[in-house]
Amino acid sequence: MIKTLGVILIVLGLIGLVWGGFSYTTRETVVDIGPIHASRDKTHNVLFPPVAGALALIGGIALVVARRK
Repeated sequence: MIKTLGVILIVLGLIGLVWGGFSYTTRETVVDIGPIHASRDKTHNVLFPPVAGALALIGGIALVVARRK
């Protein structure tokens, strides 16, 4: 179980370091008057700090190495 958690942390840490975050788009209604509808797309950015990715990577490596001993 600990080895699996370590591998998951390693993968998540690498993904966090490579991509650094992600963005997604939502659609919100601006005007809704009878037959007239207006909406806009809004982009949201979610940043993943490189320090968090590095910590996850180091923690995962520590779990995998500690499990071997």
